[in-house]
Order: sequence, then C-alpha cells, then structure tokens
Amino acid sequence: MTIAAGFGFWPYVLGGLLVLWIAWTWNAFVRHGNRVREAHSGIDVQLKRRHDLVPNLVRVVKAYATHEQETLEGVVQARNAAAEADALPDREASERGLQASLGKLFALVEAYPQLKADKNFRALHGDLVEIEDALQYARRYYNGTVRDWNNLVERVPSNIIASFAGKRVQPYFQVEDAAETAVPRIDFTDSEA
Repeated sequence: MTIAAGFGFWPYVLGGLLVLWIAWTWNAFVRHGNRVREAHSGIDVQLKRRHDLVPNLVRVVKAYATHEQETLEGVVQARNAAAEADALPDREASERGLQASLGKLFALVEAYPQLKADKNFRALHGDLVEIEDALQYARRYYNGTVRDWNNLVERVPSNIIASFAGKRVQPYFQVEDAAETAVPRIDFTDSEA
C-alpha cells in the first residue's frame, strides 16, 4: 500500500487546487501588467499632446514678445528634452523642467496684455489647461494600477510566484517639485491679538 492510497483522492484535490491557484495568480499578473502598460500609454498620449502644443504656444508668444528670446528658447529646449526622455525617472525630471519653463512663459505673458487678449493664445492656453487636467487623471490612473501591481508582487502568497517569475515592484509617477508638495506656511505673528 502506498502513502497516496492511504490518503485517498485528497492529494489529487490539493494538487488540482494548487494548479488552479498558480493559474489564477499568473493571470492576475498578466491582467495587472497590462493595466500598468495601458496607464503608462495614457500618460504618453497626454505628454505628446502637450509637447505638440508647445511650439504653437511659443510661436504666438514670439509674435508679441520678440525681445524675450532666452525664455522662448528655454521652453523649446525643455520641450525637446521632455520629448526625448524614455526612462520614467528621466521623464519625470524633464517634464518638471518643461513645467517650470511653461511657468516662466506664462509669467512673461503677464507683461503683454495684448497677448493675453489674443484669441489664438487664449485657445492654446485653454488647450494646455485641458491637457494638464487629462495628464493629472492619467498619472492618477497610472499610480493606481502600479499600486495594484505592487500589491500583487509584495503580498503573500502571490509574492512566491512573483519571485520565481522575476516580477518586480514598479515605480510611481511622482511629483518632486517642492513648490507643489510643500505645505503652505501660515504666519499668525503679524495678526492683531
């Protein structure tokens, strides 16, 4: 009499359940991996829209602010660097640079009231605001899918399959601009008692 014969059919049931669990977990990795790639693609689409809008914005501003060449060249250089970045940390850094350059561009616009009133500039500015909103949603979706992926990679027992299959934790798309993440300071010392 063998040991398996003494246990009856239970080893087969447990083996079948193990195979089903492995298949379910593997499919979860596939599903979450596809979501992460889809979310990353959504960010790419919005960044491309922003990169395509910048030259038009610079052209309109250039028509009004001819002696502000340095600022305009800085925006174009930041746009080109952002468009060429591939790895996530490089993209985050280059996109922060582009955002800073666009901030300088819009500060420049404040000195030209006729530019602010230009219908082409207003339309481009509206498009940029729309793109920034869509980009914020795309980043939020990406970070949510990365969170789900990372949970799958790190949780027990799926982390066992993750370690055997070489699945790794993915980085979040994070904002590291101190001005955007800093808590506003409120000073009550100037107020009257």
